[in-house]
Amino acid sequence: MPIDAAKALAAEPRTGEISWNSKDVQLYHLGIGAGSHPDKPSPATDPDELRYTLESRLHVLPSFATVAGSGSPGVISGLSMPGIDVDLAKVLHGGQSLTIHRPLPAQGTATATNRIAAVYDKGKAAVLVMRTDVADAEGPLWTNDAQIFVRGEGGWGGDRGPSARLDPPAGEPDRTVQRPIREDQALLYRLSGDWNPLHADPEFAKVAGFERPILHGLCTYGMTLKAVVDTLLGGDVTRVRSYVTRFAGVVYPGETLRIRMWHTPQSTRVAVGAVERDDAPVLADTIVEHS
Repeated sequence: MPIDAAKALAAEPRTGEISWNSKDVQLYHLGIGAGSHPDKPSPATDPDELRYTLESRLHVLPSFATVAGSGSPGVISGLSMPGIDVDLAKVLHGGQSLTIHRPLPAQGTATATNRIAAVYDKGKAAVLVMRTDVADAEGPLWTNDAQIFVRGEGGWGGDRGPSARLDPPAGEPDRTVQRPIREDQALLYRLSGDWNPLHADPEFAKVAGFERPILHGLCTYGMTLKAVVDTLLGGDVTRVRSYVTRFAGVVYPGETLRIRMWHTPQSTRVAVGAVERDDAPVLADTIVEHS
């Protein structure tokens, strides 16, 4: 069996140093659409966008944690852990959760500790949970959990794991916004470290079962958090405490995201769909906890 659950769970954590600077943060922000807001006449010079793109006033969107140190946490690195030997073409990013312990600095050096936290048997697929804990000299910064969905690798009789499905949000959303995705969005986003050819190579995408390259789930994840922060949190990135989602469907570059938000003082429930495909679900079971 390509996945040896016992071996993967027993493996020693991998620890290494990561670092990032303001250029990395700016590139990430551009990759999730900063500076191209559809509702602003001059978004590239709008003060609300410049806080994501200009080094002299840079604020770090918490979802930058998913690429800090030039890597896609868990999705690629998790496949090289002991006990894991799978075909990249069978791999999809199933979900992501992020807990922020302190506001992210625009530049820093930290220690990242990676381990397989869980392996679940979903019958026709396996789900790996890759946990990344990051801390600097002042203490913990963030914790990332990436759920890695591997088609065709289940069925060994293991633990099915918890269900991530939530009841649908009640009532009409408090806010709804749309965010267009540029045709070159995936090509720009991948420069932040996720080099999976699924997002750039048409032939690889066909082998993986898609009509053309798809957008990174973590790009949609970042675009959605930015929409919540800008729309409901006054642009204050430090208010975000945690952010969890399930990747419910693919997005193709050139499409438009419809982001619906149900807001309370402590959290915002979010649902994201693809406008051009009758709001086909993209992100589901999505919650941003905040102050």
